Amino acid sequence: ASNTSESRDRALDLTFQALADPTRRAILGRLSEGEATAGELAQPFDMSLPAISKHLKVLEKAGFLIRARDGRVHRCNLDAGPMHAASDWISTYRHFWEGQLGSLARYLEEERQKQEEEKKDERDSND
Repeated sequence: ASNTSESRDRALDLTFQALADPTRRAILGRLSEGEATAGELAQPFDMSLPAISKHLKVLEKAGFLIRARDGRVHRCNLDAGPMHAASDWISTYRHFWEGQLGSLARYLEEERQKQEEEKKDERDSND
């Protein structure tokens, strides 16, 4: 069971590492529109093809990218699977965060009411 947990953790690490870079996020955005060659993916960026290739390797290692060779041309497609795993991981903590934020909101409201009552008491005692 710990092997599964370790491999899931490793996959999440690779996913978030891939998503941490704005160039890679832009590449994923472009791939969400459909297949593209490495050259087409490089066009919007002021970057060499080898630099884009490094980004593509990171995305491929994280499982976001399916690369097919067509002669010398590399055709790239998006695999959203890692995004689903990351979303599932985040949603397990969402309940905790929302619960904590709800508690904080209640606490702040109680504190605000106490302060209003104290101000009212001060005004009443000054009259």
